Amino acid sequence: MDETKPLKVRLTFCVLLVGISLLFAAVVTDHWAVLRTRAKDSNATCEAAHFGLWRLCTKRIHAQEQGAKETGCGPTSLPGAHNCSYFKHFTPGQSSEISEITTQKEYSISAAAIAIFSVGFAIIGTICVLFSFQKKRDYLLKPASMFYTFAGLCIIISVEVMRQSVKRMIDSKETIWMEYSYSWSFACACSAFVLLFIFGIVLLLIALPRFPQNPWETCMDAEPEH
Repeated sequence: MDETKPLKVRLTFCVLLVGISLLFAAVVTDHWAVLRTRAKDSNATCEAAHFGLWRLCTKRIHAQEQGAKETGCGPTSLPGAHNCSYFKHFTPGQSSEISEITTQKEYSISAAAIAIFSVGFAIIGTICVLFSFQKKRDYLLKPASMFYTFAGLCIIISVEVMRQSVKRMIDSKETIWMEYSYSWSFACACSAFVLLFIFGIVLLLIALPRFPQNPWETCMDAEPEH
C-alpha cells in the first residue's frame, strides 16, 4: 500500500472542503448578479437590484457621473430604499414590478433545484470520505470522488442557467433593466465548480489501485492495499 495515500487523501479532502464552503456561500447568498437602469441625469434616482437563487432585492439610489456624457446607476452599497422579496412570493398579475421579473423567477427556480442537487452530492461525498477514514473502507473514496464531480457539474449548470436568465432579462423589452454585472456569489459558484470537479477527479485517481511499477509485474502480483 502507498504510505503517502492517507496524506494525499486528507490534503485533497481539505481542498474539497474549501470548494464545499464556496458552494454553500453561493447557494445561500443573493449576490449572483447586479441589475441597473440608466439614469437621465446626475440628479435623478435609478433602480438597482441584486439577486440570487431565492430572492431579488431592489433599491432606489442616486445616479453617479461616469463620464463626460454618461450617467450611470451607482453601486448597490449606496444608501436608498431597499426591498427584498423571495421568488416564491411572486405571482403573475400582482403588480407591474413583479410581472417584470416573472422570467427571473422561472429561471431561478430551475437554477435553485439544480443547486440543491449539487449540495446533496457534496454532502453525500463528504459522508463517504469521513467513513473511508476508518480501516478497510478505502473503497468509499471512489463513490465520494464521483459525488464531488457531480456536485461540480450541477453547480456549473446552475451558473449557466442564471447567466441565461440575466441575458434574457437585459434583452427583454418588458423589463426596466439596461445594465448588469456579476457579483461575488457568482464567483463563489464558479470557484466551487473548479475545486469540486478537478479535485473530485484527483480523489478518484488517488483511490484507484496501484498500477504495476515494472513491465513484468502484473496486477495480480502487486501488493494488496490492505
